[in-house]
Amino acid sequence: MKFSHAQVKQAISDGLLSFPVTDFDAEGRFDAESYRARLEWFISHEISAVFVAGGTGEFFSLSLEEFREIVRLAVEVVDGKLPVIASAGLSVATGAEFARIAEEEGADGILLMPPYLTECPQDGLVEYASRICQSTSVSVIYYNRGNGVLNAQSAKRLADANPNLVGLKDGKGDMQALNRVIKTVGDRLAYVGGVPTAEIIAEAYLAVGVNTYSSAVFNFVPDMAVTFYKALRAGDSDTVRKISREFFLPFVALRDHKAGYAVSLIKAGTDLIGRPSGAVRAPLEMPSDEERKQLEQLIERARSF
Repeated sequence: MKFSHAQVKQAISDGLLSFPVTDFDAEGRFDAESYRARLEWFISHEISAVFVAGGTGEFFSLSLEEFREIVRLAVEVVDGKLPVIASAGLSVATGAEFARIAEEEGADGILLMPPYLTECPQDGLVEYASRICQSTSVSVIYYNRGNGVLNAQSAKRLADANPNLVGLKDGKGDMQALNRVIKTVGDRLAYVGGVPTAEIIAEAYLAVGVNTYSSAVFNFVPDMAVTFYKALRAGDSDTVRKISREFFLPFVALRDHKAGYAVSLIKAGTDLIGRPSGAVRAPLEMPSDEERKQLEQLIERARSF
């Protein structure tokens, strides 16, 4: 760990955040050399933190051994230039184990995923998150999505009880609920937009005080992703509108063809730009040839920006 809690919080409060895919070979095994090259390429762009083995990185399909190798490699490649955030979750025990491995390998923080499967009462969510926070000394960002959505009062209780909790990532897109959290918890936490293809509601995020978000399309159109983010922050509504209309709206329409395409299309995009990352793991599926053609057309359009 090279970055303090305050430094991690600052890094995720402003600037574009990158969530690289995880590289697999033809047999579906983790491809370390391909992943190394991807990370080197990532950090050559204007980003403020690197989130490895996240949702786009197929955290849900990784073994503990693969996770350790991914974090170790990321810390080595990034080499203290930016905070490295890994993932943890599923249960208190496994979440603490992922957090332990991330800390041992030098990560600066964890993105705490929701509990596995079960419906969760608010008190139980606070207990789940608190016990994992208290199992590690690294910074923690809570991912508010799925079956793990905290309400405003629960988010405040969690923040008050855990000094190493530095951020909340929104994966729901409910601006009313998110605004309640922000107004209740205030600047104790940093807030990150985290719905799939977050750019599609980036203007709404900005309006409630969320200055940054995770960009999955950065994996294959990084220059356009940075251009869009800079235009958003500069108040260049014409550029934001143009890129949204010509790229993001049709991309979201394509993404909605099949469950899981928020990840699968990203992996297809890496292949189309000559930086292949292998296929997604089950239960996800790769896009069809026709869908790849549509994505290729969108990539060509993105290059014009």
